[in-house]
Amino acid sequence: MSRVTKRLTEFTAAIAIGLTSLSVAALPAHAEESPEAPRYAPTMLILDASGSMQRPDPAGTMMDAAKNAVRTFVASAPAESKVGLTVYGTSTGNAEADKPAGCRDVQVLHKPDTLDKAALTSAVDGIKASGWTPMGTALRQAAATLPKSGPRSIVLVSDGDDTCSPPDPCEVARELKQQGLDLVMHAIGFAVDAKARAQLTCMAQATGGTYTDAADGPTLERTLPRVSAAALRNYQAAGVPITGTGSYDTAPVAAPGQYLDTIGQKEKRYWAVDVPTGATAYFSGTLSFPRLPNISSTDDINTLHMRVYGADGQDCNVFESEMTTSSSDGEALTVAKAFDGATKERKDGGSSDKCKGGGRYYFALTWDHVSTGVPERLPIELLVGIEPAATDPGPVAVRPGTTFTEPTGARTTTAGGGSFNVASTLAGSGSYADTLRPGEFVFYRVRLNWGQGLAYRVHYGENGNRGLSNISNIRTTLYSPIREEIDEDFAAYTGTDNVLPSNKPALATVPIRYNNRKADDLKIRRQAIAGWYYIAVKVGSTFEEGGTKPVPIRLDLTVSGAREDGPKYSTSATDGVFGENTTPAGGGKSTGGRTPEAASAASATDTKSSTLIVVAIVGAVGVGVLGAVGGWFFARRRRD
Repeated sequence: MSRVTKRLTEFTAAIAIGLTSLSVAALPAHAEESPEAPRYAPTMLILDASGSMQRPDPAGTMMDAAKNAVRTFVASAPAESKVGLTVYGTSTGNAEADKPAGCRDVQVLHKPDTLDKAALTSAVDGIKASGWTPMGTALRQAAATLPKSGPRSIVLVSDGDDTCSPPDPCEVARELKQQGLDLVMHAIGFAVDAKARAQLTCMAQATGGTYTDAADGPTLERTLPRVSAAALRNYQAAGVPITGTGSYDTAPVAAPGQYLDTIGQKEKRYWAVDVPTGATAYFSGTLSFPRLPNISSTDDINTLHMRVYGADGQDCNVFESEMTTSSSDGEALTVAKAFDGATKERKDGGSSDKCKGGGRYYFALTWDHVSTGVPERLPIELLVGIEPAATDPGPVAVRPGTTFTEPTGARTTTAGGGSFNVASTLAGSGSYADTLRPGEFVFYRVRLNWGQGLAYRVHYGENGNRGLSNISNIRTTLYSPIREEIDEDFAAYTGTDNVLPSNKPALATVPIRYNNRKADDLKIRRQAIAGWYYIAVKVGSTFEEGGTKPVPIRLDLTVSGAREDGPKYSTSATDGVFGENTTPAGGGKSTGGRTPEAASAASATDTKSSTLIVVAIVGAVGVGVLGAVGGWFFARRRRD
């Protein structure tokens, strides 16, 4: 069954589940653990307190509605998150004589430190709207208050356009992004006109963020908590900058390490990798999409293509394509291929076949089908590595899949990360609890050594909401160490208990063995590398407004199998699996382009175990009861 046919079949199954619900109402196990990276992006809320916020609203005034929305978000924000608050327009009037002072009137009421609910609520309570709208200046000051590196987010609420330009707020947003800041800004337009909507949209898209309309106070009170909660766990790409090209012959050569690039709509981009004779190269691409409101499912499709080329740009006839139909839920789309051309001998020992033997190979990604509303360019992570030839591949690949066993003992609380880079580590067999908000797509990781396998189930608990305003798509996906999709399942969530997978005991791997790559089952071929295996869990945005309640989830995990020695290789990777052992000119160890967390873990690798190299590209990035679910899956419109 083809991937597209498989997904369409699963789509149909998900509709049936939704109707039923409504009718019923490369690292060894002993390596040292690396320090955990932050699970949440430090986030600054920017609140408009200009004089126009005194306009009447069902909550009293628009300012009252904005305060209520912030209080709601603060009350539900994770305790480990870092949230700050900036306001403008509180210290002057909004008469023309007040403009010079009013356009400097920006105050950071609370820095983005570990969440202090009492202090934030107190700061919100004291806000009084009166002045001008210096959005550009506020954006600069908010960005300056956030940490200097790592994922960061800004959520801006405004009821109009900037009245103090210069600086032009859209230019400020572009300026921040051009400085290389790993920062995303989301904008919410509170009862705005077309001019303000265009300006706020420009600001958000310039940073890869999202724009959302809130027509009135009740809508804002539902929207702000959702957008802010999603900002805390946005997918944030990371790596050393690299610039792919539009032609193979000018493509930069990527040594082992992690890099950061961008890719544009419909663009084909090349990178080069030198692959030794006998080695296997792994190429995987992942593009992560921003969360967007009001996107019809027919306009919510993205595809990512991959091709591999040999010497002189010869097409090696290696083509992979993947598609996602839920891009606006913030999903990550991955495409991958294990390329073994360098393991094959050229027939004449020469260069007639340019896709065999060791040498320089090129891989190209094309963001082909593009959904509505996404930025013109998105970030891409590039992860590079090589697996040398195996002189002894180890045991044959004849083993049953991992059997799922219900966990016993205490449940462990965890917080899934917003990307592969900050995936929460699950230590082994057990039960893990987390809380997801509508629109979140989070990652966990499990380390499997040679001979080990995993099986897991995800339980979505009851959250007390019912009706169309609580219907959302839920999904879980299992990925290999090169971020290649192994298996997935999805269904509809209606506020009641649900379990994925729904049609089998668990999503599972077989014991990890080198020889799995020769299996007849394509899925098992993807389970041929020891290292981190990733579990993604999603709660999609609700079909209608009103679904803001978080969803408790429980991930039950079995890790079993005796550890095996694994394959023996012809050579070792002197510089480390991902280039983490290279020494920069200034002395000390380099991360080789890897994130510090990944480099730390990789540096603990046993040299007798796999010396895997990976090439991965990650962007950071119904109606009526029966008609409701069917329409939601096939032509739904999401609202944030």
